[in-house]
This record gives sequence, structure tokens and C-alpha cells, in this order.
Amino acid sequence: MFARIAGVGSYLPGQPVSNTDLIKRGVETDDEWIFSRTGIKTRHLAETNCTASDLALEASRRALTAAGIEADQLDLIILATSTPDFIFPSTACLLQAKLGNHGAMAFDVQAVCSGFVYALSVAEKFIRSGSHKKALVVGAEVFSRILDWEDRTTCVLFGDGAGAVVLEASETPGILATAAHADGSHHGILSVPGSVCRGKVIGDPFLRMDGQAVFKFAVRVLTDVAKECCEAAGMSSSEVDWVIPHQANIRIIESTAKKLGMGMEKFIVTVDHHGNTSAASIPLALDVAVRDGRIQRGHKVMLEGVGGGFTWAAVLLEF
Repeated sequence: MFARIAGVGSYLPGQPVSNTDLIKRGVETDDEWIFSRTGIKTRHLAETNCTASDLALEASRRALTAAGIEADQLDLIILATSTPDFIFPSTACLLQAKLGNHGAMAFDVQAVCSGFVYALSVAEKFIRSGSHKKALVVGAEVFSRILDWEDRTTCVLFGDGAGAVVLEASETPGILATAAHADGSHHGILSVPGSVCRGKVIGDPFLRMDGQAVFKFAVRVLTDVAKECCEAAGMSSSEVDWVIPHQANIRIIESTAKKLGMGMEKFIVTVDHHGNTSAASIPLALDVAVRDGRIQRGHKVMLEGVGGGFTWAAVLLEF
């Protein structure tokens, strides 16, 4: 028995916010500075009353429709996020309630930008074991809530959004190989080093990043984990039709492609439209490429992400 993607969906809140719009909002930067360093043109920012579970709900509904199933048929819901609605209950449980599902196993995964790939890997194991048949795997983020809007080196990079897939048991090949790793010794180069204690924020509640260190680390591990996944599946990188990397920075994507010896024409790039949406970025890009016809049934697709922790992971699948 295999685990195969049956449907995909995504959602971006509100209207696109351009680099020029950020300048009008008071961010001290310029369009050329942002685009030349990141490849980002626009991002989407959720309204104050919009939560990660709200974004997840819209993306999930679209994935369920694409899969042709109802929410009450799900027996597993895994939601990847670093910006949950509450400390608890999990955002997955809140999403479950909004979908009207009762009884499915539901929990969150926190692996930052690798979160969706981690979650997909976990869901695949449940399905391959035979214990579950239909899973909803979601990445949803409201990263605008944890940005320091006076720090132009970070605030221009991120946006809000959600992406989802329905994964179901199948007799035909689906997910072919997975690989996931973490190394907590690198936690200091990308983190939100704050917490809540007795109703007060302890530490720093904003995202902080050493951009150069993250860049070097990301390119190395994204290259390594892609090769690891191909080896596990008994394939060469030349047999991969599409690569969907975490949409963080066009320079990271280009450098990874070069190290893998693959042309950029095989890489799905959407970072210019929505910026870095952390756990949501890979399913967002997957949904775009499926709906515009680039990714078709039978194509071999590599998903790979790297995020704070540090975490990194890849999934090789036949769509």
C-alpha cells in the first residue's frame, strides 16, 4: 500500500502587498534592494483577526474539493505551523472543528519552514502502516505577527498563507522516499527567542536571523537531503521532473539547483508572489504548479525544505 496525493489547495489572504507598499508603510528599504537580494516582489499579510486556522480552513476546503472527498472522511489531520492560534489546543484541532470533522487524529508539527515536509513524511508513515486511510496535511502561517517591522533585513522576507494536500492510501505509487533531519546546535542563527510567562513576554518576541549563516547552511543541507532522497528511491536527480524547494530566497534556490546540477527550468518558483510563508510555502507552490498544468500525474516531484531548529527534510513522490 502506498500514500498518494489525491488533491491540493492553497490560500493567500487579502491583496498582494508590494515592496513599494512596504516603503509607504514606513519600512526603510527600496524595491531594488529587496528584489535583487531575495527575488520577492509581493507578499500577503493577514488582517489582525485572521488566524492560521482560518487560512488553513480555506486551503483545506480547496484540497478536499480537488480530492473529491468530504471532511468527515478524514481520519488524520496534521498541521505544520510556527504561528499557532493558541498555545493550546493545537491549530490542527481548531481546523478540525471548523471543517466539521469529529474523531480524526489531529495534531500540530513544529519544524518551522520544514514543517510541511515533516508533516507529509509523518502522514505517509501512518498510511503505509495501514492504520489510517485519508489524511489532510496542511502548512499554515501568519508570520507577519512575529516580525519586527523596523528590521528591514527580516520583515521584507516573509508573508502569510496556507497550503494543503489530501493524502490517501493507494495501490499505485505515490510517496517514493522521505528524509528528515535536525541539528539543534544551529538554533541561534534563526529563531524567535521569546516565550510567555505569567501573562508577560519573556525574551524577544520577534524573528531574528543571521542571513549569511542561514544561506550557507540552507544550500548545503538542501543539496544533501535531495541527493539522499533520490538515493533512497533508487533514482538519479536527472529522473526528477520537478523540484519544489522551500520558497525563502531566489538566491538559495539558484545555488541549490547549481549544486544539484539541475537547470532552474525544473524548479517551481513562487517566492516572488508570496515571499517566505514558512511551512506554507511548499504546498502553496505545489498547488500553483498543479493548477497551471506544469505538474501532471506520473511526474516525479521533489519537495524539500529547511527551517529554524535547524531542520531540513525532503520527500520524493510520483504525483
